[in-house]
Amino acid sequence: MMMLRCAGLAAILVIAISPGAAFAQGAAKYEPPRTASGKPDLQGVWSSATATTMERPAGYPLVITREQADAIEDGTLFNKRMKTQASYVDPKEGAPEKGKPLPPVGNYDVAYTDPGSRVISIGGELRSSWIVYPENGKIPALTPEGKAIQAASPQRVGSGYDNPEERGLGERCILMSGGPPLRSGLYNNNVQIVQTPENVMMMVEMVHDVRVARFSSEHRKDGVEQWMGDPIARWDGDTLVIETTNFHPGQRSERTTMSVTGKITERFTRISDRQMLYQFEIDDPKTYTSVWRGETALNRLDDSIFEYACHEGNYGLNNILSGGRQNDLKGISVKAGAEREE
Repeated sequence: MMMLRCAGLAAILVIAISPGAAFAQGAAKYEPPRTASGKPDLQGVWSSATATTMERPAGYPLVITREQADAIEDGTLFNKRMKTQASYVDPKEGAPEKGKPLPPVGNYDVAYTDPGSRVISIGGELRSSWIVYPENGKIPALTPEGKAIQAASPQRVGSGYDNPEERGLGERCILMSGGPPLRSGLYNNNVQIVQTPENVMMMVEMVHDVRVARFSSEHRKDGVEQWMGDPIARWDGDTLVIETTNFHPGQRSERTTMSVTGKITERFTRISDRQMLYQFEIDDPKTYTSVWRGETALNRLDDSIFEYACHEGNYGLNNILSGGRQNDLKGISVKAGAEREE
């Protein structure tokens, strides 16, 4: 686990957010380091940790002042806990007194989380949301077909305690933050990138999800739908572009709601020695009433990816389903996900 503060940079970016417009391009030219083949070297470990949320808070513009950024940062649960619970993890305190209650730290002590303490800073420009289009900073409304895809998720159909499929993909150690798109979560917001002339590999630290995008290739046509989809890569000048389709139905109904024909396009552009511009576009007219786009800064880490010890069949899942069977024996009825309005 690594703590990171996003550093401001001198580069200025021009943001294009109108429908159908190109992704943002750097106005100040940065010359990136290059691989032996002459392509920009994106390799290394990068962090997406940030206090900025995917959707924009009410009352904020996309680009914010330092004072507005302070208000967002001060309001995050993580920063509040850092101010009030730091003493709970003081290594000088020693073992707790026998019989004395432990502090009410919730699921995780604050020392074991790292969601990001600062808002996104792209070339020194502070952001209130990842989403840059639609202009209100919100994920577009679902179409009737999109709502049907979401409603078909096993988490919304059953009681939540009848079988493993009704539990979340992350809880089952199948998929957490491997994307696409990349996101910022409670901790382990790190991704390692490795390039070869034929492929680019991205491994996120959370649940060690791995994506391999192929250069000079087409999407598979055999109808196989994969976890994290079927990614193909190309270069647009000095920007790496990854286009992904053919997502697994479980991912399409739980992570980012999408139809079978939905497409996600990501762009990775180095804008300084320590920062990379990450952009994505979700184009799925069957599911959303509009295309939507987002962007953030990936910040360079001088460290390694750590093992994430998630494992299938963990005792928590066993206990959850065992509790469900006890409910059955006692005749206790539990509402389905849709009835719980989840």
